[in-house]
Amino acid sequence: MIRQLNETNLREAASWLAERDTALAHVLERHGYPPLWNRTPGFSTLVHIILEQQVSLASANAAFRRLQEQLGEVTPENLLVLSDEALRAIGFSRQKMTYTRALASRILQEKLNLSALFSMPDDAVRTFLKQFNGIGDWTADIYLSECLLRPDILPKGDIAMQEAFRVLNNLPERPAHDDFVAQTLHWRPWRSVGTRMLWHYYLCERKR
Repeated sequence: MIRQLNETNLREAASWLAERDTALAHVLERHGYPPLWNRTPGFSTLVHIILEQQVSLASANAAFRRLQEQLGEVTPENLLVLSDEALRAIGFSRQKMTYTRALASRILQEKLNLSALFSMPDDAVRTFLKQFNGIGDWTADIYLSECLLRPDILPKGDIAMQEAFRVLNNLPERPAHDDFVAQTLHWRPWRSVGTRMLWHYYLCERKR
């Protein structure tokens, strides 16, 4: 059986991590437990995650709200109706138009079955998703962590995660991903929770 995060084991894991990592203990003491940050699996959320690539969350969220206002429900069928001009006005780059339209077409052609991912191990999910243009390591990892709620994911290249880690550990620069993985091996099997604690710290500190 594939384990999933929930509100209960998230808190248990955060306390467990705080006992093993002084930086995460500081996060827990200063800001409390992180949110679960769960998202509904499916095409709509995958489009939202693609919109988040290489832009601020505020910008991506605004674009996704405009998309919802245009379509009502973000489905493959509805998205394919929109013109280039409509998607550009919403906030899609040319590349993101191409990516999301291709994904919509593949779902309708039954070449992409997102429901099948629930029963697949983490590495198989990554391999499957990354065969589609527009889905790289970060997008696949975010889908694993937030949609499938897998407990042991470090989203590759996540800037907020890396910056929080840099600040908390007094590093001169953000670590390369391989170094980050090596320095967080003691978080296993709850690296998704450690990631959420870093996101929680990053967001809370920005508000201060």
